[in-house]
Amino acid sequence: MDSDYGVPRELSEVQKTRTLYQPELPPCLQGTTVRVEYGDAAIAADPAGAHVISHAFPHTYGQPIAHFLRKTAVVPDAKVISEHPAVRVGIVFCGRQSPGGHNVVWGLYDAIKAHNQNSKLIGFLGGSDGLLAQKTLEITDEVLSSYKNQGGYDMLGRTKDQIRTTEQVNGAMASCQALKLDALVIIGGVTSNTDAAQLAETFAEAKCPTKVIGVPVTLNGDLKNQFVETTVGFDTICKVNSQLISNMCTDALSAEKYYYFIRLMGRKASHVALECALQSHPNMVILGEEVAASKLTIFDITKQICDAVQARAEKDKNHGVVLIPEGLVESIPELYALLQEIHGLHGKGVSIENISSQLSPWASALFEFLPPFIRKQLLLHPESDDSAQLSQIETEKLLAQLVETEMNRRLKEGTYKGKKFNAICHFFGYQARGALPSKFDCDYAYVLGHVCYHIMAAGLNGYMATVTNLKSPVNKWRCGAAPISSMMTVKRWSRGPSVAQIGKPAVHMASVDLKGKAYELLRQNSSSFLLEDIYRNPGPLQFEGPGADSKPISLCVEDQDYMGRIKKLQEYLEKVKSIVKPGCSQDILKAALSSMSSVTETLTIMSSSSAGQTQP
Repeated sequence: MDSDYGVPRELSEVQKTRTLYQPELPPCLQGTTVRVEYGDAAIAADPAGAHVISHAFPHTYGQPIAHFLRKTAVVPDAKVISEHPAVRVGIVFCGRQSPGGHNVVWGLYDAIKAHNQNSKLIGFLGGSDGLLAQKTLEITDEVLSSYKNQGGYDMLGRTKDQIRTTEQVNGAMASCQALKLDALVIIGGVTSNTDAAQLAETFAEAKCPTKVIGVPVTLNGDLKNQFVETTVGFDTICKVNSQLISNMCTDALSAEKYYYFIRLMGRKASHVALECALQSHPNMVILGEEVAASKLTIFDITKQICDAVQARAEKDKNHGVVLIPEGLVESIPELYALLQEIHGLHGKGVSIENISSQLSPWASALFEFLPPFIRKQLLLHPESDDSAQLSQIETEKLLAQLVETEMNRRLKEGTYKGKKFNAICHFFGYQARGALPSKFDCDYAYVLGHVCYHIMAAGLNGYMATVTNLKSPVNKWRCGAAPISSMMTVKRWSRGPSVAQIGKPAVHMASVDLKGKAYELLRQNSSSFLLEDIYRNPGPLQFEGPGADSKPISLCVEDQDYMGRIKKLQEYLEKVKSIVKPGCSQDILKAALSSMSSVTETLTIMSSSSAGQTQP
C-alpha cells in the first residue's frame, strides 16, 4: 500500500464535527433484505441510435430498470433477496475529483458490512492506474474515520486516464479476476461511465463473474438524463462558487468602478454557470448553449456585453459582474473551427512553433487578430478526450480586453458617456474542487453507495445507481438502477459533402436545456439582473441552520422523478388490464379502445419525430 493513501488526516474542529454526521437512508434501503422490482426493458432515448447501441452492447443493452422497494411495499412480483453471502467489492475513483466522492465509498462500506460482516471493500489506489496495476487498500472503519463527509478524493487518489483500449479493458478484467471481485464500482462522470458500460459488456462476453456498476459523480453536473437528475458534487461546486461570486458582486457595488469577468468550471455544458447565476444574481451570464444555438461570433458577444455596459452607465452604474462558462471558447463557431485546425495539426505531429504558419488563410487571420496570451493557450496540446485545455484558456481575459477596446472607441467617438471601463478577471476552478461537500451531496453520495450494494445483490451488471425525486426530503427519495447503455447516444456529424459519420455509442454530456424551466427562470429575470443590482449572497456552506437543506435551484424547479412516473404509468396499465377483462361491458371496451387508439397514435407520432432528429 502507498503510504500517502488512506492515512488518518489531521482535522479541524469543523471537520471533526462533520465526521459525526450520519446521513439518513430512504426507507427502501433500510433493513437487511433487498427487495427489487423489475420494470420493462430500458431503451435508448434516441430511437435512431438504438440499433447501433444494441449492436455494440449485445449482452447489456435492453436490460430492465430496477426499483428498490421498502419493506412495507405490496408488490407481488418483487424479488426478495434475504441471503447475503460474503462478497468482495472493488471501488475506484475515475476522472476529476468531485466533493462527496468519499461518501459513496462510506455508503457502500456500511451497506456491505450491514448485510454480511465478512464482506470486503477494496479500494484501488491512484484511480484506473491502480486498478490496472492491482494497487489496493482494504477499506476499514479506521481508514474511513477521517474521510466521512469530507471533500477530495485523497483517501484513494484519482486519475483522468480512461479504461478504453483493449489492453486496458483486459488489464482491468485480469485485476478483477486475480482479486476475485464480485463487483467493481466505478465513480465518475460521462467518460468514466461510458468506460464502465464497455467493461460490463466485455466482462459479460468473457463470462467474467465481476459485475460492473457506475455512480454519477461529477462537479460539472453534465451527466443528466431521464434517470439521473443531478450528479454528486454539483451542488457543492455551485454553492461554493456562488458565495465567491456574491463576494465579488458586493465588492463591485462598494467600489462602483470595476467590471468582474468570472470564468467558471463546466467543460462543454454551462450547468454550473446557470445554477450560479440563479443563486447569486450577477448582471450577466453568457451560456455556451445560447451562443451555439444563435451562432454568435466573438464580436457579437463583445457587442452584447458593451451594450450592457452602456445601458448600465446610463443608469449611472459603472460596475458589474459577468459570468462565463469554461467551455464558451468551444461554443463560439470561429474559435471552435480554429481549435479544430490546430488540433488537426497537433495530430499530424506539427510542432507548436510551426502550427501558426500552417493554418488556412482565414484561420491565420483570426489567430493573428487574437492577443498573444490567447494564441499561446490555444496552441496547447488537447486533453486525452481531444477537447481543448479549457481550464488554461482565459476566455474571460479575452472578452474583457475586447470590451475595453470597444468601450474606449465609443468613449472617443462620444457614443458612450460613462466612466473609463476597468475590468478584473478571475477563474473560479480549483478553489471549489476540494471543498467540504454540502449536506445534500453528503446524503446523496452516501445513499448512492448503498444503492450500489443493492444492485450487486440483485446480480445486475452494466447498471448505474440512480436516485430520483431528489428535490423532496430523503425519506421520499426513490432508489433504483438503470442500464448505462440506455443512457447512451450516438453522435452523428458530416465531414465533406454528403459524408455522414456515426460515432461510437457513449454517455454524452447533457447541455443546458434552452426549453427547460431553469433556463426559463433565468430569462424571466435577466433584465432585472442586468440593470438592477439585486445581488444575492447564499453565504457559506451550512451543515445546520438556515441554508443547510437547500438544494440546487435548477434541480428544484424541474419536475423530474422519471422513475416515479414510469412506475405510475405501470400502475395505470395494470388498472386498465384489471378493468377491461373478457366479460366487461361493451361500453367499457369501446371507451378503452378509443382512448388507447388515441394515446398510441400520439405516442407513435412523437417517437417517430424524435427519431428523425439527428444529433449534432
